[in-house]
Amino acid sequence: MELLFASNNKNKLKEISALLPKGYILRGLQEVGITQDIPETGASIKENSFLKAQYAYNFLKTKNKTMPVFVDDSGLEVEILNNAPGVYSARYAGIEKNDEANNKKLLQALKNATNRKARFVTVMTLIINDEVFYFEGEVKGTITYEARGHNGFGYDPLFIPQGYRSTFAELPADTKNAISHRGMAVKKLTAFLELLQL
Repeated sequence: MELLFASNNKNKLKEISALLPKGYILRGLQEVGITQDIPETGASIKENSFLKAQYAYNFLKTKNKTMPVFVDDSGLEVEILNNAPGVYSARYAGIEKNDEANNKKLLQALKNATNRKARFVTVMTLIINDEVFYFEGEVKGTITYEARGHNGFGYDPLFIPQGYRSTFAELPADTKNAISHRGMAVKKLTAFLELLQL
């Protein structure tokens, strides 16, 4: 099955590709002619996920193409910061979406905090045959006092998943994918697609 993942984020495309079972062909936005960033004007992670999927799905329709479209929107929610950065996770330190700047700002915000509980959440929106479906994933953990590790992207160097001592950025990719918020959502999505094909 051919799927359009409505993102130009190469890190996400790589991670999603590794999570999909055999038999799926993943396309990125550039492959279908969408080169600009899709506006994320929603007030929630779920709303942003839907807006991006809808934009890509409608674009395909204008080109007389049909393909299931899905996208994730993810956010890091830190308990003591009233669940910030949340929906603004990618642009926490500015609209240029700089991972290093976001991480520095978060560590600064938590400089004197002893409560470092956080969670990563993902909402995936799938649009197939004009119908919309949602799949969610969540992983709880804590925020470190300094960046650790060189794998992954985003806040991975700061997030230690519950039950582990390593950050997402220190874990091997297959381990992270098995326990991550995005991994959980993809498993739900692919299980749903398998049922559709029975």
